[in-house]
Amino acid sequence: QVELRESGGGLVQPGGSLRLSCSVSGTLLGVGSMIWYRKAPGQERELVAALRSDGSTLYEDPVKGRFTISRDFAKRNLFLEMNDLKVEDTARYFCNANVRVGKGWGTWNDCWGLGTQITVSS
Repeated sequence: QVELRESGGGLVQPGGSLRLSCSVSGTLLGVGSMIWYRKAPGQERELVAALRSDGSTLYEDPVKGRFTISRDFAKRNLFLEMNDLKVEDTARYFCNANVRVGKGWGTWNDCWGLGTQITVSS
């Protein structure tokens, strides 16, 4: 069974910084794209940043220039460096990974963590 676990959330003042981590554990054949999403109360879940298996990245406009997604391929960890945090960044942040499991060639599955809460407030 594959598990994703996020960490690094907390309370921070506007303009502050946080670094989120997502660890992938379990028996798996490989990890493809990894993505950070967030969901604020009363709002739809939205993509924040994505990192494809080829190393290319994608950022949504609200976080461009402030957030940086990165990955430790060897340790299967995903990170999100967040700078100049704003009140509107307050949300629960979720890690998503496309993982290959099973035997032989395996199958690709979409996995989610339980999220970590970030609150930006003065």
